[in-house]
Amino acid sequence: MLYTGVVDLPAGGTVQWQHGRAASDVFEQDWAEQAGALTALGHPVRLQILHAVLHRTVTVAALVEKLETGTSGQVYHHLKELTAAGWLTSGKRGVYEVPAARIVPLLAILVAAGTPG
Repeated sequence: MLYTGVVDLPAGGTVQWQHGRAASDVFEQDWAEQAGALTALGHPVRLQILHAVLHRTVTVAALVEKLETGTSGQVYHHLKELTAAGWLTSGKRGVYEVPAARIVPLLAILVAAGTPG
């Protein structure tokens, strides 16, 4: 299995990424190990946060204003979940970003989830 992508980001810049694994390795893996990463994506507000961060809404204050879905405490809760699962990183001064190595996998998951059965 191989997935690869070249993504022009909405906020500017380009990400190139490629990852490959033998399908037999995936079938033999304990899929439960991926639960944390997938669970972090399983909340609408978290998906909105990732979308907003990729569009340059990168601070808690800006996210609270943009999302209009709760308090800064609630946004921090979701940011903590996304950061713990590796979907976000926080650098200086509370600025959040999606790591480059997670952008193509995130988009692949979203496309796969919306693929008609």
